[in-house]
Amino acid sequence: MTHSRWFFVSAIFLASFLLFLVEPIAAKQLLPFLGGSAAVWITCLVFFQTALLLAYLYAHWLARHPHWRLHLVLLLAALGLAVLWAFGRIDLSSGPSHPIATIFLALGLWIGLPFLALGATSPLLQVWWSRVERSAIPYRLFALSNLASLLALGAYPTLIEPRLTLHAQRIVWFCGFAAFSLLAAILTLRTRSAAAPISPAAAEESGPPSPLGHKLLWLLLPMAGSMQLCAVTAYITANIAPMPLLWILPLGVYLLTLILAFEFPRLLPRGIVVRLLAVMLGGLGYMLSQVDVTVPIRIGIAFFLIELFVACLFCHSEAYALRPGRASESTVFYLLFAAGGALGSVLVGIAFPLLFSFNYDVALTFVFTALLALAATWKVHWGQRLLWSAASVMLLVLVVWIHIAYQRGTIVAVRNFYGALRVKQDYSSFPGATVRTLTNGSIEHGTQIFGSDAQRKTPTTYYAEDSGIGLALRFCCLGPNGSRSTPGRPRSIGVIGLGAGTLAAYGKPGDRIRFYEINPAVVPIAQNAFTYMRESGAQISVVVGDGRTSLASEPPQHFDVLVVDAFTGDAIPLHLLTCEALALYRRNLAPGGIIAYHVSNQHVDLEPAIALLAQNAGMTARSLTTPPHPELGEYTARWVLVTDNPTFFSTPEIVDSAPSLPVFRPGLRLWTDDFSSLLPLLQW
Repeated sequence: MTHSRWFFVSAIFLASFLLFLVEPIAAKQLLPFLGGSAAVWITCLVFFQTALLLAYLYAHWLARHPHWRLHLVLLLAALGLAVLWAFGRIDLSSGPSHPIATIFLALGLWIGLPFLALGATSPLLQVWWSRVERSAIPYRLFALSNLASLLALGAYPTLIEPRLTLHAQRIVWFCGFAAFSLLAAILTLRTRSAAAPISPAAAEESGPPSPLGHKLLWLLLPMAGSMQLCAVTAYITANIAPMPLLWILPLGVYLLTLILAFEFPRLLPRGIVVRLLAVMLGGLGYMLSQVDVTVPIRIGIAFFLIELFVACLFCHSEAYALRPGRASESTVFYLLFAAGGALGSVLVGIAFPLLFSFNYDVALTFVFTALLALAATWKVHWGQRLLWSAASVMLLVLVVWIHIAYQRGTIVAVRNFYGALRVKQDYSSFPGATVRTLTNGSIEHGTQIFGSDAQRKTPTTYYAEDSGIGLALRFCCLGPNGSRSTPGRPRSIGVIGLGAGTLAAYGKPGDRIRFYEINPAVVPIAQNAFTYMRESGAQISVVVGDGRTSLASEPPQHFDVLVVDAFTGDAIPLHLLTCEALALYRRNLAPGGIIAYHVSNQHVDLEPAIALLAQNAGMTARSLTTPPHPELGEYTARWVLVTDNPTFFSTPEIVDSAPSLPVFRPGLRLWTDDFSSLLPLLQW
């Protein structure tokens, strides 16, 4: 490889690596200000896809206009903006009321220009390479850029996040961007003659123009791949394994298909890929038809990842097969490729939640893929046309079937930015009683038994009277000398996470319970589909917004118990588990108050992180785990209680519950707003 080619390869590799590295860094920086919802990451993905489209549009324009000086100005401006982002202080503590607009504005101001410079590098340098080397467009460099992206994707959660603070991550990224800017500037100056557009005569020699149908497929095929990525990621994290970091696997599969399609196009012949896709679509129909059936986690994840691999490999291989031969059309190809990716993410990430109450995303996405397969293979053989026509009809029937199945037993279905909420009604679990359960995907957020008065008013699931939170609420405000026989004073209770409002069942006259709920759709469901809040004796109030940002904007609340119950899903809001968060909670506690963390989670063990936080703050922590009682609707519940009043744990009833010292994890670092990593706490 010549010296000049090393410059091209190095610049493309470094740009793509930095492009995928800045995404999780910038997204994580938003969490303490906007909440830990998965919606923050999804909105960030939409921003990045849209920004990449703008970058490809810039590359397309620059490839046709000899403005190499403008590119140098862009690099210099991007470098200056990167300095401010890496070394400046970020503050969004005002608690924005429009999170999507805030995310787009913040990311645009922080990393907009650097992202534009990085995103434009691969398609732009491929054009310059072809002009300098007087050769065809080196599409395999697109595979190289995706390999770099894949390496960055794996390096961040495994090597970078567990070792570096967020501030250090920004500085390291800036150093990489500075090196890239220098390399890109050198390349721009060395190849500035290549920045001039090629003559029409030269363009004619490189091949015939691409037909309009090909250009349409340059848009639609990547759009289908992007839709599959978003839909499958959302489905497996919500319905199969609500596990943190699981989104890495689908994105890794997506990038792998790009690498294979552009670097090893002959590895799997087209006929094999098409047949595999048909088989997988049949399997998909069966899997999606099993509504409310529990699929083993490993089988479910493996199936959907294989499905995603085959479908995306088909889409990306077909797009590569239709690539233009003209160098002048290569940036159009990449521009439409990026436009398809952005459009797909916007449809699944923003439009579908607004259009559909239930999650039909996977089925609809693969209907679209089957129709594309029908269009792409129309001229091949009548059997192929028949196959994909049948597949399209089958998947459309499946969408109707899913709708009917979801409607069965569903009394409320709401979908928004934060997820798909569903209230299911069951008549068979308890004789003579009706059971209502609030779910978001596969995660249950509260159950109520509508039978006798006692059943209806009894807290269930993780909140039973002998659970950690039940004990904390019963004995937080004892009379003088801790006597159980002496009536205690009214309690002030704060709860981060509303769910079905189950904890309102503990409210007595004179008590005050204040809920904090980030999802506005949860509030009317808890108030109307369940009766815990309506029948509570306490004064109930609900604050809509992220719990931490809401507490920070209020005067001290003097809670006797502050419940932090937001860790059962796939998107663990780490900003609720930092030193700064604990300090905020303490400011809102009454003297001797208790912080109750609900840590019942199959996939991550948060107890060591909380134990370290309590130790650092000079507080006492105890862990309480209670066994399930299915006949009462009670689940295995794990709570960690933290207080600066150690005598609370001397209460006889607390002693009888056998609380244990929280488990410390050797080598685990203290979590702050500037450092946190779930990787050491994942339960594989």
